[in-house]
Amino acid sequence: MLALAALVLLVDQSSKFWATSVLSGGERIAVIPQLLEFRLLYNAGAAFSIGAGATWVFTLAAAAAVGGILYAGRRLCTTASMAWTVAFGALLGGATSHLLDRLFRPPSFAQGHVVDFIDYGGLFVGNVADIALSGSCVLLVLLTARGVPLGKVPDAPGSQP
Repeated sequence: MLALAALVLLVDQSSKFWATSVLSGGERIAVIPQLLEFRLLYNAGAAFSIGAGATWVFTLAAAAAVGGILYAGRRLCTTASMAWTVAFGALLGGATSHLLDRLFRPPSFAQGHVVDFIDYGGLFVGNVADIALSGSCVLLVLLTARGVPLGKVPDAPGSQP
């Protein structure tokens, strides 16, 4: 779980470093014209810039989310199935990366704006952490809907050779 979280964090923060370096002058890079492009935005709010005036609330929410995931995830290291571990690892990495943006990016401590740069055809603009968060949420829903147990299922008595 922690290794995947660290990987998500590293890829997200590295891609944001690239975006702020290359796209800072308002440049746009068309990846798939009219479907996917790179353009730099700073998001003070949540998804779709909702609540842009309450950045500190999102900082507190991100800190609580990271703390909650770490608390819930402490069992995962030894007992969870691989799928649950992947879901929680991606969730932790994305949430931690957003928390770091909120804490340390301008305009000030704990009021920072999240760097977004992946424009999905004008529908919304996000980042790698958003992809990890969305993917992990979908995986959590699927695991729950399919009844996959959080812990490893023990072997049935007498099933070992």
